[in-house]
Amino acid sequence: MKRLLKSLLLGTCILGASVSSFAQSYPNKPIRMIVPFPPAGAADQTARIVMKALSESLGQPIIIDNRAGADGAIAGNAVMNAPADGYTLLFATTTGLNGAPTMRKNPPYDPITAFTPISLVGKFGFFMFVNADVPAKNMKELIAYAKANPGKLNYGSGNGTSILTTAQFAQESKLNMVHVPYKGDAPATADLIAGRIQVLLATPGNALQMVQEGRLRVLMALLPSRSPLAPETPTADELGIKGMTIVPWAGLFGPAGLPKDVVDRVAKAMKEVSERKDVREQLGKIAFELQSSTPKEMGDFNKSQLDIWKKTADAINLERN
Repeated sequence: MKRLLKSLLLGTCILGASVSSFAQSYPNKPIRMIVPFPPAGAADQTARIVMKALSESLGQPIIIDNRAGADGAIAGNAVMNAPADGYTLLFATTTGLNGAPTMRKNPPYDPITAFTPISLVGKFGFFMFVNADVPAKNMKELIAYAKANPGKLNYGSGNGTSILTTAQFAQESKLNMVHVPYKGDAPATADLIAGRIQVLLATPGNALQMVQEGRLRVLMALLPSRSPLAPETPTADELGIKGMTIVPWAGLFGPAGLPKDVVDRVAKAMKEVSERKDVREQLGKIAFELQSSTPKEMGDFNKSQLDIWKKTADAINLERN
């Protein structure tokens, strides 16, 4: 019996030492960061800026792996099924963690139990763009034109936020517009410029440059205050447009069961990144507000937003696919 107890104690010590050693050595190889949107869009641009800084804090390369499609569910499933060792993480957004579970009859996963929350990364700024051929120079004129021409305007969406928020806007303003979904803001913006769609609620990307060239117009900003990127563009609140309740966020998540020491290590590094002025300035150029949080705060925020999505989808009678 004494020998058995000694063996058990020795085994426990060895296991404790190995776990401690793992936590102290993490990360000791490159990390794969799965991004649920294609290259060149706002999520991809944001992820690349943040991951460059995060890799510097963690001391290991972070490889961006773009897995676009299915409202972020392709990326979500890839991380959900990955080993819970901290070497496959998710650059999560509203679309994949709130949109996909809300907008589908058969949700691809439970966003609360399938993932381990790590940290908030920040919040995206959205703008309402129209093709230059649309005879509307402000939101009042756009609403009037859409009402006078029911079914004539096509509106694009590159993510769950734009799907639900534009639907809220259309319902609130009693507009009949045709929805055309895309896998990201970049392809949606390309079709907006080409005139295949006429209206797009999206992150700025290269659309603001197209505004300067006269190929697009920007009519409204979904931000708490006016953006320095488009200072003459009024916010939804300034225009008296209410009812758009979705917060477009980004955060870091891992598979369920991610070790606490690993979670805390990445969260600490993300906090260091959020305090860097150079990173904040880079992200400000694409209307992204850099933030960080504790893992618990990220989890609580995800839960609260998921509840808002579900209530909003029911309120606008969203047709689930």
